[in-house]
Amino acid sequence: MGIFSKLFNKSKEKESSQMADVNLAVIYYSSTGTNYELAKWAEEAGKEAGANVKVVRVPELAPEEAIASNPAWKEHLEATKDVPEATSDDIEWADALLFSMPTRFGNLPAQMKQFLDEQGGLWANGKTVNKVVSGMTSAQNPHGGQEATILSLYTSMAHWGAIIVPPGYSDQSIFAGGGNPYGTSASQGQDGNIVEDVEAAVKHQAKRLVDVATWVKNGQQ
Repeated sequence: MGIFSKLFNKSKEKESSQMADVNLAVIYYSSTGTNYELAKWAEEAGKEAGANVKVVRVPELAPEEAIASNPAWKEHLEATKDVPEATSDDIEWADALLFSMPTRFGNLPAQMKQFLDEQGGLWANGKTVNKVVSGMTSAQNPHGGQEATILSLYTSMAHWGAIIVPPGYSDQSIFAGGGNPYGTSASQGQDGNIVEDVEAAVKHQAKRLVDVATWVKNGQQ
């Protein structure tokens, strides 16, 4: 091996050793399964991008009677009972946070809102600053408040001092998924399935989030 090859290889090894892995927490709330599906696609893409990934769900707050009145809700809750519940430790662990939740009248669902409201301790101690964040959502129709829901999330993230990373129109998959520049949004058909072709958009958003979090994390070292 020549002297230049040795120097080049050492340089590459040093660069590789300095690149820290990103911890990605995919934090979701889902009543009947749409946002769980988005979260699982994000998990797949995050791992493919080299991140350490956790998928966690925020606690359910709805009374048992309400859940029991909707067979799809009850079925999904039972099917995902083994998914770990999100905690403050997950936020502190993560370099990147990808939130996914349905819209409720153009706002965050109570379950996600309460989870965020419980993070005052982390916020007060500066533990939310420079977290790299993005959001996804769903509704029953294409104009059901998706953009407003994600923007509501981003308002809270601005208070956290987080670095907000929307997908914008950075990839053609955004258009195929409905064209929401704030974050992937899906509408659920009467059959319970997602109407738009959003899988590629979700995966692009997750990968973009990991990429930016990598730049931020390594820039701080």
